[in-house]
Amino acid sequence: MTTPTFEDAVSRIVRKDSRFSERAYAFLKDALDFTMQRIEEQEDGSQRHVSGQELLEGFRDYALSQFGPMASTVLKDWGLRNGKNVGEMVFLLIEEDVFSKQPEDSLDDFKGFMSFRKAFEEPYEFQDQPS
Repeated sequence: MTTPTFEDAVSRIVRKDSRFSERAYAFLKDALDFTMQRIEEQEDGSQRHVSGQELLEGFRDYALSQFGPMASTVLKDWGLRNGKNVGEMVFLLIEEDVFSKQPEDSLDDFKGFMSFRKAFEEPYEFQDQPS
């Protein structure tokens, strides 16, 4: 069996489940690449599996670097509201044999870890400075 292209897999997913935009999946792939590159740099070039928490941290950092204060707005426009949504996209891509997982990986790895409000809105809120 041939491995589907990323674009073909995403098209199939979106036809069956339209909660998340095709752009959200493309961004997730880029965020995973960003996260893997960062881990490789931190670990002297070694590649390894990325945990759900690591992916969410990389996803957050990549979104902030790409969209700054508009990150929350862009992600919401694509159908993403929380870390669990990121995990749901990951597992839909796993079902299509585009991403892989370890036996211990679970959707629970993405639940409750990251508040989108805290991650994408709070860094840009005005903070009163004492006089």
